[in-house]
Amino acid sequence: MPELERLFANNAAWAARMLERDPSFFARLQQQQKPEYLWIGCSDSRVPANEIVGLAPGELFVHRNVANLVEHTDVNCLSVLQYAVDVLHVKHVIVCGHYGCGGVRAAMTAQPLGLIDNWLRHIRDVHLWNRDELAAIEDFDARANRLAELNVQAQVANVCHTTIVQDAWRRDQAVTVHGWIYSLHDGLLRDLGLGIGSPEQIPPEYRLY
Repeated sequence: MPELERLFANNAAWAARMLERDPSFFARLQQQQKPEYLWIGCSDSRVPANEIVGLAPGELFVHRNVANLVEHTDVNCLSVLQYAVDVLHVKHVIVCGHYGCGGVRAAMTAQPLGLIDNWLRHIRDVHLWNRDELAAIEDFDARANRLAELNVQAQVANVCHTTIVQDAWRRDQAVTVHGWIYSLHDGLLRDLGLGIGSPEQIPPEYRLY
């Protein structure tokens, strides 16, 4: 299929460029990965994690799903989180949403979409918890962008409430959880000021020790 052959050609060109810049790049990369960051982001193809933060392969451990959710029943996400914290010893977990998120916008409508409605229900919960604030925002796009921020806030909390992160804190491992949002409009990241690095920063009801 010609459209797929283009991807192989792009890959070959990329590999050649990397070797031209650094002949030992792949030899060094295959030895081990030592990223300091775990990125939990949206699957949206317009938000390429490594590229927007300018990090090379091996420098950013990445998990992506629709609308950057972290749920206590999602074994996939929790497995990534545990590997990042317990094995790779990342120092920072970044939950990054983005403005114009299709998952967030879909969760704001009553239109049935099928299986994904079960996933989007988690964002509907965030909408419900903040409905008074959101109802006061008349413009749909502005309301959706605010919900994207609130969703990041909720997912940061979910990361901090896991046994994985709290076990790391209990053994005095330095792990800080951050909430960021990305703008498709200008390509810039914004820190939502949610940095949490100890159990004292979360509600006592969620502290496990």
